[in-house]
Formats: sequence, structure tokens, C-alpha cells
Amino acid sequence: MDSKTRVIIAEDHTLMAEGLRRLLECEFESVQTVGNGRQLLETVSASKTDVVLLDIGMPLLNGIEATRRLSKISPETKVVIVTAHNEPQYVVEAFRAGATGFVLKRCAISELVTAIRQVLSGNTYVTPLVANRAGEAARVLVRSGPALTARQREVLQLVAEGCTAKEIANVLKLSVKTAVFHKMAIMDKLGLRTTAELTRYALEQGIATATSERVTLPLARPETAGVTVPAYGMFAKTQ
Repeated sequence: MDSKTRVIIAEDHTLMAEGLRRLLECEFESVQTVGNGRQLLETVSASKTDVVLLDIGMPLLNGIEATRRLSKISPETKVVIVTAHNEPQYVVEAFRAGATGFVLKRCAISELVTAIRQVLSGNTYVTPLVANRAGEAARVLVRSGPALTARQREVLQLVAEGCTAKEIANVLKLSVKTAVFHKMAIMDKLGLRTTAELTRYALEQGIATATSERVTLPLARPETAGVTVPAYGMFAKTQ
């Protein structure tokens, strides 16, 4: 057992998170779980973390955007994306954001352990199930749409999750007026007029993937406790 490596599993599905934790505790002594992207950033900021296993479809802050933030606040922390999405563009965007590993949820636990040890050794790892197609995607991927700022990507994700302006303000620690301003700026930049059009754009661009599941998440500020948001799978493309 590796008693030095600290692993955090960022996964909003409890059964999946607990299953991974129990399996990885046979290999690594320190393994903990978090349930959303913002909680992940807070946890990593508060304590040294060697490896983060990160799902793309995370509430509040998706896995790609969280990876971008992690590369800035904790550049020594390695990120392995663990996802059900096998589309090669996800691999490209994950590595652009700063990830060094990419594994599918249907892979064997032995492959996940291999990926962890590879990134800890300074190497990269992409599951053979998507590696060849990812290389092709990197050569042909065309960036589309106007460039959005990091804050605008955050706001757009939350809009696509169905959050109100007040909920967005609470999550991002902004005033409601500022949250509305960002939403209007996004609409102006994209040439869209309604929330429905923004949501459709987010879905079409792969920024959000809608599901019918909704979860209640405790947020950092007391006034936001109990805010209910959809559990979407989403990733923000690098613009």
C-alpha cells in the first residue's frame, strides 16, 4: 500500500465515489471524496493533494473548468479524468485544461491504478479505448463560437443548470446585479435573447449535457444552503 500518495475522488454519484474509494484504499492509504467542483477546489486549496480523480460532469463547476483552476492553484497536483464520455474531443479539452490522465469508467480498476502511477511518475496516460481517436481529434478539432471569459463560462454553465440569478450570485459570491450583468454580456456576445436560447447553445456546444436528475447541494455561504440544481454532465470548451 502507498502510504504517501493523497488521492481525492471528485464524483457526484455517491455509489460510484464510494465504490472507487473502497477499491483504491487497497492501493493508497489516503483516499477521500468530494461531490462537486467547487468543493474540490476548496479541499485541494486546504491540503496537499497528489492526485485528483475527476469526473467531467460535476455540478456547480464542471470537471474541465475545475482542471483549469487546479492547474493554477495547485500546479503540482495531477489530474486524471475518470468519465463515461468516450468522445475524443473530451480528451483533447481535458489535456488542454491541464489533465495528464484520461480513463473511462468502464475500464478495470487495475487500469485506473496504472494511470495514477503513470501521472505520479511524470508521464501522461490515455486509455487505449480512446487514445487513437483522440490523436485524430487533436489534429482536426476546430474552435467554434465567440471566446468567453472564465467567469462567463461559469455563469453559462449555471444558467444551463437552471440556476436563477440569485443562485448564480450565491454560488459565485457575486451581487445579483453582477450575475445578471454577466448573463446579459454572454447573451450579447453570442447574439442570443432568452435563457432558453442560452441553454440550447450550451447543450449544442457541449458546455452542458442535460439529465433529469436533480441534486441538493450544500453551498459555502449559509444563505445558499439547500439550493437545488440539476446534476448535469458538462464541460466548457477552451475558447
